[in-house]
Amino acid sequence: MNLSLFYFAANASRPTSDPYRLLLEGARFADRNGFSAVWTPERHFAQFGGLYPNPSVTGAAVAAITSRIQIRAGSVVVPLHHPLRLAEEWSVLDNLSGGRIGLSLAPGWNPTDFVLQPDAFERRRELTEDSVEWLRTIWRGEPVACPSASGLELMVYPRPVSNPLPLWLTTSGAPAIFTLAGRARTGVLTHLMNQSLDELAEKISLYREALRDSGSRDSGSQWRGHVTLMLHTYVSNSGDAADVARPALTRYLTAALQAFSADAEILHERADRKLRLAVSAARERYLSLDGLIGNVDEAVRLVRKFEQAGVDEIACLVDFGIDTATALRGLGPLAQVLKQSPGS
Repeated sequence: MNLSLFYFAANASRPTSDPYRLLLEGARFADRNGFSAVWTPERHFAQFGGLYPNPSVTGAAVAAITSRIQIRAGSVVVPLHHPLRLAEEWSVLDNLSGGRIGLSLAPGWNPTDFVLQPDAFERRRELTEDSVEWLRTIWRGEPVACPSASGLELMVYPRPVSNPLPLWLTTSGAPAIFTLAGRARTGVLTHLMNQSLDELAEKISLYREALRDSGSRDSGSQWRGHVTLMLHTYVSNSGDAADVARPALTRYLTAALQAFSADAEILHERADRKLRLAVSAARERYLSLDGLIGNVDEAVRLVRKFEQAGVDEIACLVDFGIDTATALRGLGPLAQVLKQSPGS
């Protein structure tokens, strides 16, 4: 089982003198201690996750201070970008990092984000699907025709280092996306907010089946795929992990449910009690079953459970609102979990 660090920034409006300390010190620690990757998202115009409007920028900062860890977008909101510009930007980062990048592709969900590309919102899922082969073609160095430039064929420079381009598809749990990822021979990036672990295991089976039925010139026919599961994570051997995580999870989940609601204002004003009950139920689920929260032995048992469900990598969300110093102290015990995990 691979472990990586995942960042989303619970509240970008909270004043701090060094908002990226956890990202940068965490990346250095992960690079030294055998973690697989550092993931940063793309979020726009919102306090929730708002420290991360561009994963290639935060990725460049990580590249400058690390030497081996993978630098991944979790996720790129594809419809907000022209594929050529996206490939060009990440090719620069691929060169800066010596071939250590990876992208998880997402269609986006927040209409506010699409002020950047207003015409793309209705076609966002189609554009994301189409981008897989577009990006692979560009990455291989094949010229691509640009209808907006009278059929001019263009190539991206600098030429990337890594080959093929490591890709994931991001999903909140839609079975169709697992199947699509299998057919397209990408990885999958997902979480447990909208699905149980048993449901996820069934979808992973769909993914592996689609992989077996597919073929690709970009990867060997025996590739079994790669499922990355994001989990809220805090490991401590002081016996206080749940007590430390509980208030941070409460704030984080409240912000998340409001952000992902179709009508956050109505949710907040008319259904405050319903919101509190939903947050409480989700929080206790993450504390007991669906988060990596506890001491080292407890966390190792949880990792084994996720590995048995078919997960290949746990992306440890470490910045869900625990103060930076405490979150950084939790990385030491988390590294112990990595050393004791299956296949490490």
